[in-house]
This record gives sequence, C-alpha cells and structure tokens, in this order.
Amino acid sequence: MNYLDINKQTIEDATHAFMQCCTSSTWVEKMVASRPYHNIDELFDAANQHWIGLEESDYLEAFDGHPKIGDVNSLMKKYADTKTLAAGEQSGMSVADEQTITALSQGNTDYKNAFGFIFIVCATGKSASEMNALLQARLHNTRAKELLNAAEEQRKIFHIRLSKLT
Repeated sequence: MNYLDINKQTIEDATHAFMQCCTSSTWVEKMVASRPYHNIDELFDAANQHWIGLEESDYLEAFDGHPKIGDVNSLMKKYADTKTLAAGEQSGMSVADEQTITALSQGNTDYKNAFGFIFIVCATGKSASEMNALLQARLHNTRAKELLNAAEEQRKIFHIRLSKLT
C-alpha cells in the first residue's frame, strides 16, 4: 500500500490502517477525517497537527496500545495483527543479556508505579542497554515531563509506522 491508497479506503479500512500506527481513537478519527493526503509531507503534517494538543486520556490510550519494552509475551499478544508495521521495533531486545532484561523489567515496573503508564520509547535502532539507560534516566522526571516525553516518543513511532504504509 502507498500513502495515496489510504485516500481510497473505506472509513473502516482507513481506521484500521491508522490504528496500526497509533491506538489513540481521537487521533485515528482525525486522520481518517482529514483525508485526502496529496503527498507524504501532508500526511506527516496532519499526523503531527492531530497529535499535538490531544487530551491526556488520548495519549494514555495510545500508550496503552504498546507492549512493555522487553516483554515478549506482551508483544505477541498486543501486536498479533500488527506484525508488519511493528516488525523490528524491539529488535535490540533479541541480543540483550539477562542482567539488562532484568533491569528493564524492574525499570518498567518502577516507571509504571511512578507515572501510571508504561515506558514509551521509540525502540527502533536502540539496543536493550540504550533503552534501559533512557528508562533509568527518565525515572527521575516529573509525571508532566514524562507525559510529554512519552507523547514525543509515540509521535516518532507513528511516523515510522506511517512510512511503512507508503
């Protein structure tokens, strides 16, 4: 599929395609409603415009659509039907040592307890060790700062996934 195909899809199919990129239903509805997109830049601009200024609940809904970094069972369950777009996003976990995996697991628990949502990071191109370092550094932030950080990481993720639609 290329980005122009999204313009021709039914509302249901376009909703499904955008939901593969980000699970905020408000963002998806806005993306579907703002079709047609005449070029890839227009698609990305709309994605950014529709993302900025959403309600906290919209961001949390998007974050909830992600597996915890390093949680293979969660990955398999949440992404059973999105394997193509999410493929390779946590490939750095495949070479992680047990100590790093354990640290990530504990860090994820600490993060969720501190902020009320899972740690979101654009994992593409990052090793497990790099993701763990980012997680540990972000644990010291305020919840408001982490909401912003996670929203920006989610934005990076949906840009990668939108690119895969093209």
